[in-house]
Amino acid sequence: MNDSLIDLQIDGGIATLTLNRPDKRNAISDALRTALIEGLERVAADKGIRALVLTGAGKGFSAGGDIAGMEQRMSAPTGEIAFNGWHRQLRVHRTQTLLHTMPKPVIAAVNGAASGLGADTALACDFVIASERASFTWSYIHRGIVPDGGGMYFLPRRVGLVKAKELIFTGRKVEVDEALALGIADRKTAHETLLADAQAWAREMSRGSATALALTKSILNQSFESMAQQVFALGSQAQGICYTSTEHRESVTAFLAKTAQS
Repeated sequence: MNDSLIDLQIDGGIATLTLNRPDKRNAISDALRTALIEGLERVAADKGIRALVLTGAGKGFSAGGDIAGMEQRMSAPTGEIAFNGWHRQLRVHRTQTLLHTMPKPVIAAVNGAASGLGADTALACDFVIASERASFTWSYIHRGIVPDGGGMYFLPRRVGLVKAKELIFTGRKVEVDEALALGIADRKTAHETLLADAQAWAREMSRGSATALALTKSILNQSFESMAQQVFALGSQAQGICYTSTEHRESVTAFLAKTAQS
């Protein structure tokens, strides 16, 4: 799939989705967001895809929100600005939710600067692998706006509340080694091998039962907001589903057959 704004390649069950506006450092315009939503929906629905790698073309991962789009919003009639903004936010949140709730592992391969919405988009993924050229900045404050791509949810969960406040209030750049130390990035690798390393990690993370992975991820995503008994209850329901899955049946049958032969 290649509609020029994104490029989606699938190899051996691993999907690689590339944001493809390198001349704009992959700033997320309305058109790119629409293409991204369509690509993510396809990945989520395709049972043959076991994991997703998200990256950017060119020198940057994503420069965040498109400044031209911001200018266009400000030039709208005063009575339409708020509603237009609300409608656009629905699309932003649809994109981030698709990444966060994708029923399979998602890895952000950050190849350069991830700024504003770009940084939020990386953290909406399950894992972040960064090249030596990567950096992160929650630059919203410099535009007089708040983090609207999930940064106020995802960042405190990775770095703690106080550090999240500091990074968001200042909008300062976080270079890759600090990002690794803080837990913004999970792994660092050479720029030249970033994509291959991300794809290898995606294969490692998706070897197990797709059913068990999807259900586990959905529960873990709720665990910070849930009471222990709620997590136990969700786990019980998920286990009931796993008991009926093909993966569980085949695994148990294979184990018993191997045991009988030994």
